[in-house]
Amino acid sequence: MNPLEKLVCRTVQTVFRLAIPLLPYRQPTILKHLADIPAQLTADGVTAVLLVTDPDLRRLGSTAALETLLAEAGIHCAVYDRTRPNPTVHNVEEAREVYVREGCQALIAFGGGSSMDCAKAVGARIAYPNRSLNGLKGLLRVLRRIPTLYAVPTTAGTGSEVTITAVITDPDAKHKYTMNDFALIPAYAVLDPEVTFTLPPHLTASTGMDALTHVVEAYIGRSTTQETRAMALDTVRLIFTYLERAYADGRDRKARAMMLRAAYQAGLVFSKSYVGYIHAAAHSLGGQYNIPHGLANAVLMPMVLVAYGPAAEKKLHELAVTAGVSDGQDTDADGAAKFIRAIRDMNRRMGIPETLEGIRTEDIPRMARFAAKEANPLYPVPVLWNARELERFYTEFSSERLVIPS
Repeated sequence: MNPLEKLVCRTVQTVFRLAIPLLPYRQPTILKHLADIPAQLTADGVTAVLLVTDPDLRRLGSTAALETLLAEAGIHCAVYDRTRPNPTVHNVEEAREVYVREGCQALIAFGGGSSMDCAKAVGARIAYPNRSLNGLKGLLRVLRRIPTLYAVPTTAGTGSEVTITAVITDPDAKHKYTMNDFALIPAYAVLDPEVTFTLPPHLTASTGMDALTHVVEAYIGRSTTQETRAMALDTVRLIFTYLERAYADGRDRKARAMMLRAAYQAGLVFSKSYVGYIHAAAHSLGGQYNIPHGLANAVLMPMVLVAYGPAAEKKLHELAVTAGVSDGQDTDADGAAKFIRAIRDMNRRMGIPETLEGIRTEDIPRMARFAAKEANPLYPVPVLWNARELERFYTEFSSERLVIPS
């Protein structure tokens, strides 16, 4: 990246860092059980709600208890259960039509980040009925209040239950884009570990590594605060303590509860301190090939952290000490290397591959441009790269045949 581009990026990042205390961040009200939702809806005068979920969760009966609770409380529950991984513009418009047709007054997102992102985008379209979804993408474009949103995470990873962000895929353009606005923060986050008991091990692994990516990118970036640094360190400790426990035993209540807490805190951290090139590249891979976001983050994280080199070593060493993989006596370079190696080892133990086979060479320049456009100038990364420089991360695992590990 040339010096002028770097100056522009760092100037924008400095402005946003200085503005953090002035921005209207808020935290959702936390509910601890599904059974708390109907009473809160009734207290708010809501008689009809749209439940946004995905087909697998509905087919497995995961939403049945909530639907029964709502029916018993006399609350009409319309359901949109066609949300795809990496939700699309089409998903959002379909769900919006159900919301309007059924006379709904609030939204419940039940699932992983995809369901929550879809519900957030539905809320944005309800607030702006005459504007296309593409017209709402980007930063601070959704200024009106959206319908009350309850977020029920069934995974511990995305942090969408607390963030200002929704990520939507435009399948025609084969591109993911983000919507970032304070209006998209859910009003309620329902952190009930029991709804995560049936999450399969491979999804427990990839979503947990997604949460780790959030705090690592935020912590090593240049827009941290005392609050976000402390919370990031606690979150890293939780993930290194409890993620593999949850992976090994999905019904380990404490591990599931602590991972929900970790994901929630990670969402708070990166909402204020942002992410970096790992996320930007992962979004472009999801848009092009529909690769699950957590999986892409897990694979990319060690590669990108190594590439940051000395610019990130001190903070990575601090994370290594918190994670218990360095005793603090190492040099920053050695501590950083131990932390990156610990990430690779944890990936391996949980069956996450080191590469994603099949990234087509001809797609790489386009994906790198999308990643650079997302990250620059906003993301306060340790080292700035342009699109051409970002191509290296796709090249490290490119071939001609796309094979996405399950």
